[in-house]
Amino acid sequence: MRSLRWLVLALAVAVPSLAADRVADARARRLAELQALVAGIGLAWPVDEAYLRVFKEEREVEVWVARAGQPMVRLLVLPICAASGTLGPKRREGDLQVPEGLYEVSQFNPTSAYHLALKLSYPNASDRIRGDARHPGGLIYLHGQCASIGCIAIEDGPVELVYLLALEARRQPVPIDVFPFRLSAARAAAGGPRRALWEELLPVYEAFQARRRRPAVVVEARTGAYRLRR
Repeated sequence: MRSLRWLVLALAVAVPSLAADRVADARARRLAELQALVAGIGLAWPVDEAYLRVFKEEREVEVWVARAGQPMVRLLVLPICAASGTLGPKRREGDLQVPEGLYEVSQFNPTSAYHLALKLSYPNASDRIRGDARHPGGLIYLHGQCASIGCIAIEDGPVELVYLLALEARRQPVPIDVFPFRLSAARAAAGGPRRALWEELLPVYEAFQARRRRPAVVVEARTGAYRLRR
């Protein structure tokens, strides 16, 4: 029993230390590069606002930044090296789908088995209405390495940049939206059973394209549909 207590104590000390070391190592490797990128578009470090957009079909993560309340500027486009499932939303635990919808970074995990990880706020209010009521699934992350069971993997170097940027952004939480592809009315209308969701995401995508600001969105309490806030 005594040895077991010592093991538990050692793990309790080691895990926070590992987290601190991993983030510190990322800062040592990437912070100067990240600060130079931000300075190159005329912004100060840390940024006021950050916004992440994921495109499943294109296998890209866009990283946008801005001064508070100003139009956003694209800072990075990072390749997705692994993402399971197909086009279409996640609706139940074990379906291997990457979610589609409007989320936030709800947690930073510096001790992930996949290097560093940013947790998506899945299931959100829409997912809880539209998905499996008892087993919607969860633990969806944007993380490093190149493996996915419903998550978005962008390798260790890129995830260090995203992790540090999002962690230090002054406005929290950082939004992270997952789109099936770069939307158009024609493609959304051809979505079959996914059409309703894609046509709800289309105004969000178009509003950002036009004004470079993520619009305010509400979720209808009965249907779970996304609607632009009027």
